[in-house]
Amino acid sequence: MTDSRYLKRTILKDKVESRLLGETRTLRIYLPPGYNEILSYPVVYCQDGEEFFNFGRIATHANRLILDEGVEPFIIVGVEVNTKIRTQEYAPFGDRFKAYTTCFAEEIIPYVEQKYPIRSDASSRILAGDSLGGSVSLHLALLYPQLFNRIISLSGAYFEASQEIIAREKDLSRLRVWMIVGLQEDAFKSDTGIHNFVELNRQCADLLRERNAEVSYREKDGKHLWGFWQNELPDALMYFLDRA
Repeated sequence: MTDSRYLKRTILKDKVESRLLGETRTLRIYLPPGYNEILSYPVVYCQDGEEFFNFGRIATHANRLILDEGVEPFIIVGVEVNTKIRTQEYAPFGDRFKAYTTCFAEEIIPYVEQKYPIRSDASSRILAGDSLGGSVSLHLALLYPQLFNRIISLSGAYFEASQEIIAREKDLSRLRVWMIVGLQEDAFKSDTGIHNFVELNRQCADLLRERNAEVSYREKDGKHLWGFWQNELPDALMYFLDRA
């Protein structure tokens, strides 16, 4: 049974007016236990923000890590997405990819950091995503090296277009990437076809290591579902977050 302390969460909903996307984008903001505006906090930015909160239970995990594991308090920002146009925004071949990645870096980040006491160095920002959310997080780190260098990738969708972009990089020694993929993801049917996510993630990890990125890579029994990823989130978060 879940400890009731983990369920006492402060989660706010903010809205960002995006000129680049021509719409309002909703953010879910988790504030840690003992939140104090005069302090400063590391931050985890999640693609598929609604899913990370509802299915990944990331706020409950965060409370447990902070209250029981001694992890330094941190803020979570879940960036919501319209699933009907998700591929267009998250995939590098999508027609909204440039607008979304630019919005993320140039509109969402400044909004959040102006409103909340978040540290503004790249090592205090963690990008997290599942499937295409994992790959777009890596693309953001490649596009904006001054902003991002820490990535949590849950079964990232590293299709050919993404691998070609990574392969063009010479030195990625600044990157720290935590990756996991489920062994039962070898024939996953997506809106772009049937893909072997195990092989795609192995190839991506190799590309990153060849360019001197720090990669923590693992394969486990699991399917391309939140039921698998949810249980892996605590380890992923603890990989990047310091003990208080």
